[in-house]
Amino acid sequence: MTDQEFAQALFSPRAIALVGASGNLKKNTARPMRFMRKHGFAGKIYPINRTQSEIMGEQAYADLADLPGPIDHAFVMVASDLVLPMLEPIAKAGAKVVTIYSDGFGETGPEGMIVQNELIKRAHELGMRIIGPNSIGLADLHSGMIMSVNAAFEAESLIAGELSLVSQSGSMMGSLLARAAARGFGFAKSVSVGNESDVTVGEIINALVDDPDTRTILLFLETIRNYPAMAAALERARQHNKPVIAYKIGRSEQGDSLAQSHTGALAGNDVAVDAFLRAHGVMRVHNLETLFELAPLAQRYLGKTKPHPTPARVAVITTTGGAAATVVDNLGLMGMVAIAPPPAFIEHMAGRDIKIRETSIIDLTLAATSAQYKDLLEQLLQTDWCDAVLSVVGSSAQFHPELAVKPLVESIKSDDKPLAVFLAPEATASLGLLQKAGIAAFRTPESCADALSVFFQKRDAAPTTPSPITWPSHLPAEGLLTEYEASQAFSALGLHTAKSQVVSIDQPSHQVPYPVVVKISSRDIPHKTEAGGVRVGIKDAQAFEQAAREIRENVRRYDPKASIDGLLVQQMEGRLLELILGYRNDALVGPTVILGAGGITAEISPDFAIRLAPVSLEQARAMIDEVRITKLIKGFRGLPRGDIEKLAHAIVAFSQLAATTGVDIQEAEINPLFIQENNVIAVDGLIRLG
Repeated sequence: MTDQEFAQALFSPRAIALVGASGNLKKNTARPMRFMRKHGFAGKIYPINRTQSEIMGEQAYADLADLPGPIDHAFVMVASDLVLPMLEPIAKAGAKVVTIYSDGFGETGPEGMIVQNELIKRAHELGMRIIGPNSIGLADLHSGMIMSVNAAFEAESLIAGELSLVSQSGSMMGSLLARAAARGFGFAKSVSVGNESDVTVGEIINALVDDPDTRTILLFLETIRNYPAMAAALERARQHNKPVIAYKIGRSEQGDSLAQSHTGALAGNDVAVDAFLRAHGVMRVHNLETLFELAPLAQRYLGKTKPHPTPARVAVITTTGGAAATVVDNLGLMGMVAIAPPPAFIEHMAGRDIKIRETSIIDLTLAATSAQYKDLLEQLLQTDWCDAVLSVVGSSAQFHPELAVKPLVESIKSDDKPLAVFLAPEATASLGLLQKAGIAAFRTPESCADALSVFFQKRDAAPTTPSPITWPSHLPAEGLLTEYEASQAFSALGLHTAKSQVVSIDQPSHQVPYPVVVKISSRDIPHKTEAGGVRVGIKDAQAFEQAAREIRENVRRYDPKASIDGLLVQQMEGRLLELILGYRNDALVGPTVILGAGGITAEISPDFAIRLAPVSLEQARAMIDEVRITKLIKGFRGLPRGDIEKLAHAIVAFSQLAATTGVDIQEAEINPLFIQENNVIAVDGLIRLG
């Protein structure tokens, strides 16, 4: 089945079979038929019911074999044990896509998952794709194709628009549709993916990229399944200038129990998902209503704004100081700044008979005329000292929408400087007027600040396909590597590692110059400090013998069954700063790399940056800037400077673990990574292979 055939059967079916349709209007299974008749679907609808010959004035069919013509799509609403037997007759009727409302499959546990897998296997054998099971359905509001049991479509009229929603929650899909409709936002398509057992969110996004009615794609996510398909679809959306906005709930712990590194504890699944979405140009919001409120801002300005400093500077104009202060407070919490007008601009506006002050909130007071408000707004949109303009409107928005909104609607807008509006009172009419004018308007200060911060968040360029790197043949291909073996793998990537040697634990001797560090070398003891298996500052042979004896006794008490390779003797290195450099093949989004504060305190006070791996040099430099503790090696208060550029190159080299072939690298870590004035040295490492 081609992408075009899939999209046609999914969103533009010429004929639909409603398997299990009911004539009882009180039942959910009666809704799809009623909704499509109500909202004017022009295609053919075939209700399938063995006990009824007529449903809502339309002929019903006892069997799919009795249909007068082929179908493109079937909506299945029968008991779970009847679904599998229905697939073959549905396929014979011509369907390419089957949406299954029926529940009782993978969401119920292992037994249900077995049945669900059988269902998908059989569907593929028959050449069909499955949405669901446990899907509340899908809709095309432009054609009236409402193949859904969602009560949100009970509305007398539906607003057909440019937003399309893909949801992993059926109930939240209805809630979002209703909330957005109340604000005047119209939708093109909506899809509930249910259990997402076959057709994934990524495949739906891919189809929406080519949909002429869809201008912005909204995602309500609980997790990510099949990240390669989603990544490819998101990149297509970016190439076609279709903004993607996501709201994700939950913090999955999937795979975290297997983590043997600090990296796994620091960068859990939700953090990794955040990095994945950012890497592929998705704007992840944190307030539910921002999901659709951000759309006008994204549609109008995304990709057009000029480069801006960090934090983003917002000029706030208002006639109601208290309401504006609530937004300014939230802007600060979101990492932005409400910027005061410079003296030159104040003088410029005074020449236009508008008096303002050098304060972070430009308050015109209630005495200002609509013309003055409009003039100031237009002048702000032309300045170079702010990155966005936010208008905060008070009670007049509620009682005099034509006055409050008029200067906003009629003003000459900039093509590259965003304009946003926060209405302090509940002002439905004003919100509607702004929505019609394509101006981003917000009901709460939280969602307003959320939208602006997400809009100005830096998103990475599209990732490139890395060149494959061969795993060193002399190293193990599975299991947990010793620190010495891990250091050899890191050296093969071009990283500088401390000079080291593995010696016998019972009769130790070495050629590493003093002073040295002595560590236990064992695959069974990844965290050596906890086992008393590390001694530092060893200056001579006598101290070395004592350290070896103490480590031997400590480790045997800690884990008598641990398999010991020997002692790792490592030359001591100085440092200006300790960092952690970690890699993880995340269960949801694939390979990730983190940089953070290192040493044994890495998990106590998390301070890290994360990206999908491998990373570019530009991304590595950005990661360094994001880690707060790196200020200590950038000349902070006269402290010595570390080699930042070599650190960036080390991050790039380490991230190439994602391109390594021949092994399954689950996680890896350098902790600590020593930053020196003229070098960057890995002094402790871990790699776990699958």
